[in-house]
Amino acid sequence: MTGSRYPNLLKPFRIRHAAFRNRLMSTSHAPGYVEDRHPKLRYQLYHEEKAKGGLALTMFGGSSNIAPDSPSAFGQIYIGDDSIVPVLQEFSARIHRHGCAIMCQITHMGHRTLWDVEDWLPPVAPSVVREQAHRSFPKEMDRGDIRRIVRAFGDAALRCKEGGLDGTELLAYGHLIHQFWTPLVNRRTDEYGGSLENRARFGLEVLEEVRRRVGEDFLVGLRMIGDELKEGGLGREDCLALAKIYADTGWCDFLNVVVGQVGDERGLSQSIPTMAGPLAPFVEVAAGMKRATGLPVFHATRIADLATAEYCVREGLVNMVAMTRAHMADPHIAAKMLRGEEERIRPCVGAGYCLDRIYTGGDALCLHNPATGRERTMPHVIRPGPGPRRKIVVVGAGPAGLEAARVSALRGHEVVVFEAAAGPGGQIVLAARATWRRDLLGIAEWLAAEVEHLGAAVHFNRYAEAEDVLAEAPDIVVVATGGVPNTDWLEGSGHVASVWDVLGGQVEPGAEVLVYDDHGDHQGSSAADFLASRGSKVELVTPDRMAAHDIGASNFPVYLANFYAMGVRMTPDRRLRRVERDGNRLSATLRNVYDDADETRLVDQVVVEHGTLPNAALFHELRPRARNGGELDIDALIAGRPQQAASNGEGAFMLFRVGDAVASR
Repeated sequence: MTGSRYPNLLKPFRIRHAAFRNRLMSTSHAPGYVEDRHPKLRYQLYHEEKAKGGLALTMFGGSSNIAPDSPSAFGQIYIGDDSIVPVLQEFSARIHRHGCAIMCQITHMGHRTLWDVEDWLPPVAPSVVREQAHRSFPKEMDRGDIRRIVRAFGDAALRCKEGGLDGTELLAYGHLIHQFWTPLVNRRTDEYGGSLENRARFGLEVLEEVRRRVGEDFLVGLRMIGDELKEGGLGREDCLALAKIYADTGWCDFLNVVVGQVGDERGLSQSIPTMAGPLAPFVEVAAGMKRATGLPVFHATRIADLATAEYCVREGLVNMVAMTRAHMADPHIAAKMLRGEEERIRPCVGAGYCLDRIYTGGDALCLHNPATGRERTMPHVIRPGPGPRRKIVVVGAGPAGLEAARVSALRGHEVVVFEAAAGPGGQIVLAARATWRRDLLGIAEWLAAEVEHLGAAVHFNRYAEAEDVLAEAPDIVVVATGGVPNTDWLEGSGHVASVWDVLGGQVEPGAEVLVYDDHGDHQGSSAADFLASRGSKVELVTPDRMAAHDIGASNFPVYLANFYAMGVRMTPDRRLRRVERDGNRLSATLRNVYDDADETRLVDQVVVEHGTLPNAALFHELRPRARNGGELDIDALIAGRPQQAASNGEGAFMLFRVGDAVASR
């Protein structure tokens, strides 16, 4: 029987009128795809792909706002007026035709938003307590605010029902309902503050109003905290007591349990952990909620593979298991499970790239799957093309080369890959050697397995010269030879090591090391973390105003926690000028980027991160023989049209380069 390794995931489930075809779901999140504050075509296609892939329930609209004084802080839907209803009707019809259920999360963000956007209304909260992440000082809510917002929740829930959805979820995690619950925010002395029962009052009024407005034939759930994991906040027993209060009303159909708090970056990284944390770290908290209330329980936190998901359902810990980020990496998890193709599921490695982009004002894209969020122009399921079969030669088996080989093979072409190293992965292999980032290897391993499965000829330990490429008589050549560390700009560069040298084991860690990071992404911080973990005394220097400048909120707290624990000194606003020998040590000259003052450091080792330079010698050697001269039609690339430039009528093949063979990133 297909899918028989996961019998519990295949069992249908029902809550009231709503039937779910299996136990797999995706929780609400805000991918930043809104247009005019509505979930239009791009947003809908993203969720539809998961419905096509066999998902039972897709929840959308993370933090969908119900009122004007809850403005969008990271690209959320606005559900506070009736213009949303026809959009929801279109959306629900699109999802339902694939046999998938659909719900929307609704919320008032309270103090977790901005004051200087949209209508420039002051944020509101139970008390005047600032939220660090969004930095607004809220107005303390009066009874008129409370009545108004309770009504707005009911209005928004009714719009969800009129939009043809199967249910709605009230968000009580970092947002207004939760802010009333937690003593970290609620300092009121009236009937909405003080005792736990009083602090639960606002959320109960919201739940009662929502149920009154939507009736009994519409699911209403609560995404609620199971433990704030913060001193002075709600502990596990407090949250169990709150869950019982809400369950005993009979108005709540399910609980969606989360753990931690998101009022600051450290809390966010703990609540939505990356590969630095274990799989399913909080499922026992969700199980406790299920036992205490008797309500159906949903749960998501790093449930990244089917074995973990099956365990959660088999042991009765949860009723529905949410593989939210995993479905961003591969929206067809359920379909592949049913076909017995578990090994072909593209894995979520927990890189956190999707979340980090949201919290820097971008849209949620997947580090591993380029089609996610681009469903309008890029298919998840690649089929053979209508044209003739070509011979494609790819030079380089890093992630860019392997993806080029994979897609070319799926399109029906003959593919040959040359790789100078003994195995695939390129810079991923180096990055994975840095302490807690080893799960990155899952990207290279999956790509390599797919290329092998598709029948491409892959030659390792082959440093391809132009003659090797030409001997294959290719129709298309893709140069994916990557880059090499860029240190030549530095006076005294012969005295320094690169991050590659350190992570690759070409140099031994020094006793006292200066790591110079002029990149701001993972490379420099990974090297500092790696060196400190091996006993080096490390100073991390950067010309940026802070260390790890470009690393997002789900990842940089991991580095900073490690740096403080291991005594790494972080020095911003300094540019490395030169390195010279001083006896058996190195003297590094730094210049303050604001007052131009110079200072020196005497260390045993200097490690420099300044991006890479393209390893493009082969590309340039092949250009005179290429029909397009190696030129790329950028307009055609963006529009998804074939590359047809032919500047050299004598050329025998088309030539392209990808990844770091073009430029460092």
